[in-house]
Amino acid sequence: MSSCMGKKKIVVSLPNSLLAEVDKIIKVENKNRSEFIREAMKLYLREKRKIETREIMIKGYREMGAINLALAEMGLSVDVSSLEGYEGKIAEGE
Repeated sequence: MSSCMGKKKIVVSLPNSLLAEVDKIIKVENKNRSEFIREAMKLYLREKRKIETREIMIKGYREMGAINLALAEMGLSVDVSSLEGYEGKIAEGE
């Protein structure tokens, strides 16, 4: 493996059927295999990051859902207590 201009050459083994598909695409898009593989790898990494970010967000929303439910229940409890106290004061005034 040699390094030229900040790049490394690698050897990749592909099934003949996959290589045939790639060669069809690069012929139509007027690219070479290296350009195709670079773009495919970048796309894969970008999509992988999106999936990981989405999973982190889902986990966070689930955790926050439990926290928000507990806070809402605490707030409702305080509201009910305040309402009962207010109703008691009204009843005393009657």
